[in-house]
Amino acid sequence: MRRAEALAERSEASRRVQQLRARVISNARHQEGETPSEDAAALLAEADQELDSLEALIRRINLTNSATEVVGGGTLTDALARRDVLRLRHSLLTAAADAAAGSGGHGRQLRSELVMLSALPVAELRRRADEVARDIRGVDTLIQRTNWEVELLA
Repeated sequence: MRRAEALAERSEASRRVQQLRARVISNARHQEGETPSEDAAALLAEADQELDSLEALIRRINLTNSATEVVGGGTLTDALARRDVLRLRHSLLTAAADAAAGSGGHGRQLRSELVMLSALPVAELRRRADEVARDIRGVDTLIQRTNWEVELLA
């Protein structure tokens, strides 16, 4: 199985667990004299099995990530960490630029109102955010390519 297929399977398993959780919760209690629409204990057991399978799959994905070398050096785990940090950096830069630009605020309405000045260079922040976004796309492309080239380890 390719890593990309394992990631899709992980996503589907997580979705199934969430659905089973909702069904367990909605059938965990019922009124006296009525029968619940589903057996909550059976649903809980099914969810436990699904979670055990999910854990095994996540372990294999993590093992594969840490053992797979990517173009440019480092492991796939390193590339994933890099992408996560780049996303956080991009979010920080765009939020700072928006705040410094006064996005969402109103300009001065009357001469007696205080003038708000930017404490940060908005254009520079936006330029840096664009560079980081380009870096994110590059790392993401590398990760996606690796996802389809690498077989999941046992």
